[in-house]
Amino acid sequence: MLHKIEDFGRNAGKIWEILNSNGSLSERKLMKKTKLNFNEFYTAVGWLARENKIYKQGKYYILSETNLTDQIGLNAGKIWNILSTCGEIDTKYIQKLADIPKEDTFLALGWLAKEGKLKTKVIKPKKPQLVFELK
Repeated sequence: MLHKIEDFGRNAGKIWEILNSNGSLSERKLMKKTKLNFNEFYTAVGWLARENKIYKQGKYYILSETNLTDQIGLNAGKIWNILSTCGEIDTKYIQKLADIPKEDTFLALGWLAKEGKLKTKVIKPKKPQLVFELK
């Protein structure tokens, strides 16, 4: 099984390549061109934001110094504190405990992944779930 953190980085590379080739793209078009699902897309954007490579203007993304640091950084701090307290936890509960929208949860997880602060595993009670914990 591939490590999910490596997938986050590869997905960030896909977004970077598409934006580098096409310039500014709407969120919808970028998701379509990269063929990333919701979770994959937002973790990749969070990763790129931590690298200071992606800028968002309305629904459009471009390659530039990021303007996403404040909000994603704040949410990443909330999630880090939750993981520090709870240990291993899935995204559904991370979102609920942090009291942030799903999109912001995945942006912050991508940010923390780029910082090398996360590890993941898949558990399978009834259906596969991705869980996160601090390194």
